[in-house]
Amino acid sequence: MNLTAGAGSGKILSAVEKYEKYHACYGGEEEERKANYADMVNKYYDLATTFYEFGWGQSFHFAPRWKGESLSESIKRHEHFLALQLGLKAGQKVLDIGCGIGGPLREISLFSSTLITGLNNNEFQIKRAKELTCNSGVEKTCNFVKGDFMKMSFPDNYFDAAYAIEATCHAPDAYACYKEIFRVLKPGGCFAAFEWCMTDVFDPSNKEHQKIKEEIEVGDGLPDIRLTTKCLEALKQAGFEVMEEKDLAIDHCPVPWYLPLDSSHFSLTNFRATSVGRFVTRIMVSALEFVGLAPKGSTRVQGFLQKAAEGLVAGGKTRIFTPMYFLLAHKPGSSNH
Repeated sequence: MNLTAGAGSGKILSAVEKYEKYHACYGGEEEERKANYADMVNKYYDLATTFYEFGWGQSFHFAPRWKGESLSESIKRHEHFLALQLGLKAGQKVLDIGCGIGGPLREISLFSSTLITGLNNNEFQIKRAKELTCNSGVEKTCNFVKGDFMKMSFPDNYFDAAYAIEATCHAPDAYACYKEIFRVLKPGGCFAAFEWCMTDVFDPSNKEHQKIKEEIEVGDGLPDIRLTTKCLEALKQAGFEVMEEKDLAIDHCPVPWYLPLDSSHFSLTNFRATSVGRFVTRIMVSALEFVGLAPKGSTRVQGFLQKAAEGLVAGGKTRIFTPMYFLLAHKPGSSNH
């Protein structure tokens, strides 16, 4: 576990302090988070990526899960589901918006025989994605571009399909983000997303609900968490025709999506993601930081990720939050394919 990889060993503590100041519990304001979303999200992923990969694997997302199914199996099935919903065909040009280190991109390209471009604004994640894609079997069909999904460098009507897996929640403005995705899609092209949202159970006047929302925002680098209705409205305003929308966390999740993070659950197969595993990791990171083998600030990074896990579990149990509000839409017009 290379803790110096993201922000650099001499910069982690400074990056932690700057990142924390964006959030309300440290005196930050929502408008400041939105105005400086690129810097905030970059700092977050510089700090958190190594912990994510260590604890979760190469696909940084949740998934609906059947009884008897492992976490890794459910994650792959969730990615295959997305490819099938988009109707991907061999040779199509596909955009992965906010591709992380490329876990889903590699799996979907292998599953669908498509040409996928991963867009990511974080330099460290792009580098790591390229390393992992080299000799993966899909290195000739997958590529990565550093860029901001709020203002992409791709020409109009360029991609046959696009998807975002728990990524566009980082956008400061859902409408502007979806409008940019609409622009780069060919007429007739489809866009699918798994969005992080507050559900209609969320009560903004409830202090406990607000606390849970804030824990998720701080722990996961989010400027604000939108309601499902706001995402749906923004998608329509951007010009898309919505084909399907549903909360997979409620309708298709026999095993709670948050179970791997729940302190009451223990799993040997996914030990690192469990509360016991996170506790062991925290002790290990603290010890490494104390003796100088991990940079100062590493324990604080692990600390806000722990808070995120607590917020996600609480959000899932109260049903005020979902990480998999599914949206499937298409750009009006006819495609050449």
